[in-house]
Amino acid sequence: MSASLPHVDPVKVADLIREVASVEILPRFRNLKEGDTRQKSPGDFVTIADESAEIALTPLLLDLLPGSVVVGEEATAKDPAVMQALAGAAPVWVVDPIDGTGNFAAGREGFVSMLALIQADDILASWIYHPVTGEMTIAEKGGGVTIDDRRIVPFAPTETPKGILAYGVRGAPGIAAQVDKRRDRLHQVKSARAAGIDYVRMAKGEIDFTFFSGIMPWDHAPGAMIIRELGGHIAYIKGDETYRPSQALAAAGILSATSHATWRNVHETLFGDA
Repeated sequence: MSASLPHVDPVKVADLIREVASVEILPRFRNLKEGDTRQKSPGDFVTIADESAEIALTPLLLDLLPGSVVVGEEATAKDPAVMQALAGAAPVWVVDPIDGTGNFAAGREGFVSMLALIQADDILASWIYHPVTGEMTIAEKGGGVTIDDRRIVPFAPTETPKGILAYGVRGAPGIAAQVDKRRDRLHQVKSARAAGIDYVRMAKGEIDFTFFSGIMPWDHAPGAMIIRELGGHIAYIKGDETYRPSQALAAAGILSATSHATWRNVHETLFGDA
């Protein structure tokens, strides 16, 4: 692990994620009862498994790293002020207990559990776990990326990038219409409807860019660590080109690519003046 995090063992963190998933998530997969699923807002689902997993994981993480705080998707839905911790001095665990809740609720396997460790808006490590397959992706600042302990090589350049355009009701007004108007200019691949899965697909070389209109840090900070460690680029589509998790509430969309050049090309295609 990075020297700046001497008290955090990434393997122990991975084990906690697996433990919580085995108790709170997998037993409820394809076994949700009436009332176990609701909508926080149109198109934004939450299940009892999301809430129970976040509640179970939170004290385990706090015990593992004393002095840290937890910013969870479900806790933030109740109190957006929780997001302010991302830019603070204390280490922050950003938790997405089930990324791809719509898939989970529909009985589809396209969901993962995600976690990122952040301090002063800097992502230090991340974990993306697929409870059904058992696949674990770990990224550490300065330490690279592994998938099931197999080290992933940095991104290679490509002349014909292909990727994902995921846009819809979540995100700044007008962004979806803008992307929809120009999407045919790019080579698209269907999204898994779970950002964490799509970021792991990029690490595996299956895609070269992703655009998401939704920009909350629990959806993207774990993937951002992967992109950076493999030599790619990730940023909001407007303003500062440095991805900072705390700026999500004021951002308008997030674009990642396997290189800065590909990022610029995709950005210009979608949002340029031409």
